[in-house]
Amino acid sequence: MSALAIIAALLIEQWRPLGDRRYAHGALAAWAGWLEQSFNGGERRHGIIAWCVAVLPPVAAVLALHYALASLNPLLALAFNIAVLYFTLGFRQFSHYFTDIQLAVKAGDIDAARGLLERWRGASGVVRTREEVIRLAIEEALLASHRHVFGVLLWYLVLPGPSGAVLYRLAAYLAARWTDFGSFGQFAGRAFYVLEWPAVRLTAAAFAVVGDFEDAVYCWRTQARSWLDPNAGIVLAAGAGAMGVRLGMPLQDVDGMQARPELGVGETAEGPFLDSTVGLLWRAVVVWVFVLLIVTAARLL
Repeated sequence: MSALAIIAALLIEQWRPLGDRRYAHGALAAWAGWLEQSFNGGERRHGIIAWCVAVLPPVAAVLALHYALASLNPLLALAFNIAVLYFTLGFRQFSHYFTDIQLAVKAGDIDAARGLLERWRGASGVVRTREEVIRLAIEEALLASHRHVFGVLLWYLVLPGPSGAVLYRLAAYLAARWTDFGSFGQFAGRAFYVLEWPAVRLTAAAFAVVGDFEDAVYCWRTQARSWLDPNAGIVLAAGAGAMGVRLGMPLQDVDGMQARPELGVGETAEGPFLDSTVGLLWRAVVVWVFVLLIVTAARLL
């Protein structure tokens, strides 16, 4: 059932992408805002309570509904799993920015590409060079694909029903939202770090398998730990090594120069690497699904 639900959700998303997520995001933001007002007393224990209230009831409700539907008819449970995956995973949650940047770069309209990147990453007011636009777009795509596809897939497979997908997406949202909340946000960050630890390693392994294996593993082992967020560093280093492109490197931002280490080996980021990024991500998805189909078949035998 797991493999079928994943394949169906990805196909449906490509056929009928969910056009507007503002209502879902708005409801989630309102829920998080209420929790902040109700529980944020500036202490870590308040953040633990708020995180548990935000995450555990939805995860439990999804799990209970999955088992209830499965007891009635397995097809109902399958349809429910597909629906949850349709909302929680998929390339279309971020690919419109990347695709538009890709088309703008190919058309030579670097100003349009620069504007799209600013909207994707958040406006900085810094004028980026063509190479920086391409390099940052690749970095954003690698991280977004991990958090919207590969991380969701892992936890969907680990926990019963679609509860893992909901857990991962809620944990990712709260960790990002509460990152500047001091002690209150510490537990949210730690909880997401724990969920990310196995997920980033499987994502990096998938990149290595479908790309340049030796360079991907070399960059993963020698460069990832120098990134500010080591988990993100694993994804970026392995992806850069798999494609043979250089990512990272110091970057001017609104608050000054960011001392980012160099990731990857090989060539400077240019337009063709945007196409390489798309190919790498889709090949990695195919590998995930193929392995899952083999495991499913082995269980049936």
